[in-house]
Amino acid sequence: MSKIFASPRAALEGLLFDGMTIMSGGFGLSGNPESLIPEIRAAGVGRLTVISNNAGADGFGLWMLLESRQVKKMISSYVGENKLFEQQYLSGELELELNPQGTLAERIRAGGAGIPAFYTKTGVGTVVAEGKPVETFEGEDYVRETWLRADLSIIKAWRADPAGNLMFRKTARNFNPNMATAGKTTVVEVEEFVPEGALDPDAIHTPGIYVDRIVLSTINEKRIEKLTTRPREEALS
Repeated sequence: MSKIFASPRAALEGLLFDGMTIMSGGFGLSGNPESLIPEIRAAGVGRLTVISNNAGADGFGLWMLLESRQVKKMISSYVGENKLFEQQYLSGELELELNPQGTLAERIRAGGAGIPAFYTKTGVGTVVAEGKPVETFEGEDYVRETWLRADLSIIKAWRADPAGNLMFRKTARNFNPNMATAGKTTVVEVEEFVPEGALDPDAIHTPGIYVDRIVLSTINEKRIEKLTTRPREEALS
């Protein structure tokens, strides 16, 4: 049975339901599944819990699901650049489970590896540790964190072969590989399909066993979140 689907909408067919948990790859505006997110919005499913490092930026990425009021809760790390997110959280409209960034990554990795919990020093003695077990190892306190898993992981990759083996390009290889392992179903949008056997096995970042559906990306904007420039130097005479 082919893993390749004709369109982002087709790739999500039968997978979406109210109250589900979705993992969405990306770091800032790099590696966002920008073709799949609009189809989730169009499907109209609500009360979503979304696990993502951030919630997009104004007018882009997961912002679209916030704007349509489809997200009930975000499990995130970096949320400081999204004004709509801020408004909804401060008004009590949106729940937030804030994680240190490394802890979020490890919780997702643990979910994919079948590890229900682990201990870390990050957050000990802060609000991050409130309500969580703390144990002492070799004279140091560690807080217990639990795994994260999802009903659906939506991923953005650079290249895929028909088996679903994936390569990510540069910083788009952020949360995407770990999230691909931690969803009951993983749907991947890719910029480029390659024939079977075209990928060097040593260059594969995510094995196809973790990938259920693949679709050619229809949106590849590659936006720059913060454009920083310097004055052009005068040419030497």
